[in-house]
Amino acid sequence: MKTLILGGGLAGITLARLLSQKGDNVSVLEQESRIGGLCRSVTADGFTFDIGGSHIIFSRDTQVLSFMHQVLGKNRGERKRDTKIHYKNRYIRYPFENGLYELPKEDCYTCLNEFIRTLIATEKGELKEPENFLEWIHHTFGSGIAEAYLVPYNEKIWNFPLDRMSAHWMEGRVPRPPVEDIIRSAVGIETEGYRHQSVFSYPAEGGIEALITAIAAPVSECIRCGFTVRSITKTEDGWEVGDGKEVITADRLISTIPLQVLLPCLSGVPGEVADAVAALKYNSIVCVGIGLTGSTLPFSWMYLPERDGSAANRISFPSNFSDQAAPPGCSSILAEITYNQGDATDLMTDAGVVEETIRSLGKAGILDPAAVRSAIAVRHRFAYVVYDLDWKKNMKTIREYFSSLDLPLVGRFSQFEYLNMDGVIRSVQDFAGDDVHGLRRTRRV
Repeated sequence: MKTLILGGGLAGITLARLLSQKGDNVSVLEQESRIGGLCRSVTADGFTFDIGGSHIIFSRDTQVLSFMHQVLGKNRGERKRDTKIHYKNRYIRYPFENGLYELPKEDCYTCLNEFIRTLIATEKGELKEPENFLEWIHHTFGSGIAEAYLVPYNEKIWNFPLDRMSAHWMEGRVPRPPVEDIIRSAVGIETEGYRHQSVFSYPAEGGIEALITAIAAPVSECIRCGFTVRSITKTEDGWEVGDGKEVITADRLISTIPLQVLLPCLSGVPGEVADAVAALKYNSIVCVGIGLTGSTLPFSWMYLPERDGSAANRISFPSNFSDQAAPPGCSSILAEITYNQGDATDLMTDAGVVEETIRSLGKAGILDPAAVRSAIAVRHRFAYVVYDLDWKKNMKTIREYFSSLDLPLVGRFSQFEYLNMDGVIRSVQDFAGDDVHGLRRTRRV
């Protein structure tokens, strides 16, 4: 059976590898000149940046983590996480609720008091179930932590009204912190949140794209880049996929490309399906890589929640992930800014985004503009899936349609789910089968 996979990002490449190991005849079609999608990296002036946002390798899913480690082999380094939140010119321990003792005293009191008040109200049954993401934040953490950090940060990253976002996707992702941990944090006894991130891996050379390259190695001859899918036709014998010049046939077709790109390639799509896809919400991203002369802050990454600060919601420090990510005597920062069509960031030139990012990070004391040696800006149209209140309804319509076509959807923007790297690989492994690479599935913890 010949299987054709649309898209050469993490999902498509991993799927090709696993299906090939099972004996399938697999081909991958990728629109760009090289594979990787959001997991691509570039090297400019000796600095290596992950241009789809900062990526590290960690997971609660032991099978997925083992897969990534095995694939990287010797090209893998380990670092201890040291992550901060920039708050009122302070570097607060991450997650925020574990660094309350580092806040101004009045802010610490407010966060602690409101968390306990909310917890008591919940246990008394005085709070109704949250109906949206904004309510979920307040109900889980109290208004103190919510308004100091979680609300402004999430407003930045999602660039969408939080009260118009669903809360269903948070189930199992972020639990309510134990009250004893909150109290310990407030009085200065250190607690460790998100322990599965406390140590992370990262390629020693090549940025995160080295992971993609390693996954693709056994199936590299099956991957075709520079093929823009323009037509998809289901036939009696299988599928025909064309780019306007050439038609490729296959017995089975699997899509890992964004639904907004996939749908126009099909003919005869019902109006309700087209409307559902058009209604899906997502964010774009521009990543600003900044190369510096001298050292930078000693952190892994940092969240920037303040509304009047930088437009970036998060910055990472690639030179602290790998010694090979910057030239000797230099360091680097990667800033991530989400945006939507027609907003201020979208209308700004890349040079303008770079200039404003350097200016704002300099004003915050995070970098010295005089130390900037080089800088780049790279945009991606599809970056974050936004779970609006109509997401479930729209996705039900979409999934039923593609199921009727027998056209599987795999990966972040094809499944249209907010999946991290490990979530993408898990979705691929679940689709391809449990024993696809010699490791029986273990329970996720």
